[in-house]
Amino acid sequence: MGTIIYKCPNCGGELVFTPATQKYTCPYCQSAFSQEEIDSFIKEGSDAAAEENTAWEENDTVSDTGTGKNGSSEEAVYYSCPSCGAQIITDATTAATFCYYCHNPVVLEGRLSGEYLPDQVLPFQIDREKAIEMFREKIGKKKFVPKAFFNEQQIEKLSGIYYPYWVYSCRIDGVMGGTGTKVRVYRSGDTEVTETSIYDVAREGKIKFDKLTRNALREGDRQLVENVQPFSLKGMKRFSMSYLSGFFAEKRNMETSEFSGEVHEKTEGYASNILRDTIKGYSTFTPTDKSMVLEEENWKYVLLPVWVLTYAGRGGKIYYFAMNGQNGNVSGSFPINWKKLTAVSSVIFAVVMTAFLVGGYLL
Repeated sequence: MGTIIYKCPNCGGELVFTPATQKYTCPYCQSAFSQEEIDSFIKEGSDAAAEENTAWEENDTVSDTGTGKNGSSEEAVYYSCPSCGAQIITDATTAATFCYYCHNPVVLEGRLSGEYLPDQVLPFQIDREKAIEMFREKIGKKKFVPKAFFNEQQIEKLSGIYYPYWVYSCRIDGVMGGTGTKVRVYRSGDTEVTETSIYDVAREGKIKFDKLTRNALREGDRQLVENVQPFSLKGMKRFSMSYLSGFFAEKRNMETSEFSGEVHEKTEGYASNILRDTIKGYSTFTPTDKSMVLEEENWKYVLLPVWVLTYAGRGGKIYYFAMNGQNGNVSGSFPINWKKLTAVSSVIFAVVMTAFLVGGYLL
């Protein structure tokens, strides 16, 4: 397992993926490269060019195992930064990060290889500047958020993170049968007649479910990340490690077996409802038999982009702000400046009381 920094072939600077252009840029010589060019550099890097340090660098890693707060075993991994040689300490799920000393982007190669190699990645569409602009616009509408939550030092903590997801697709061959009735009420002379017709009803169909997502990271505020959905998965790309350069990334620690029961139950339920909704024109319908056969089941492991900002409030409570890195959907909880809220409330109360008193005096 090693660390990778993608190097600019022109000047040796560190390349980062730029959402605005969907290319890799060098902040030093302003060179820009397409994904195809990066793939070519990587291929060259596996041969003689790797030794010349033009496309990428790789260093070894050492792992150590410690004990977590709950007594469970946790892996702390020490990487050597290819640029400055400093040790980078990460947990077991971090797949891309930055060197704390020279601030160069570092991709932890072994974390996303073998069975943990993603099938696809959805690249960031919103760059950091746009994310900050949208964050400030959102916060500007919140009158009682502490300034410390959105000052320059705090905004510097806004991080682009690729989160691991499982994407599920399947087809269900459904069959539903039952008894339907049609009731007609009419009069014949002085007699009211109720006529009930009974029918055998059958429906069958092939229902396809495409790209249902499930967060594959057990830790963190899962609900927060879930709430920035949906993502449009039409923009998915074949996974390349280079997309991670300049961002953080997490490796999955939840497998499909942990979702399969829930997903099967939901898709079968949806398929059943779809068939049931096609049965119309009857006064009543009573199902007597139903069959839902799962076909063409497919799971894909993907990385999806999210901008995240955290803030430690009173009593150590952590507030989160998350933004969909593709379409800007936001989710989060915001701290409250209670002093400001109390002061404003007091002013409003004083104004209202004064109005009542003056009104009472005039009456």
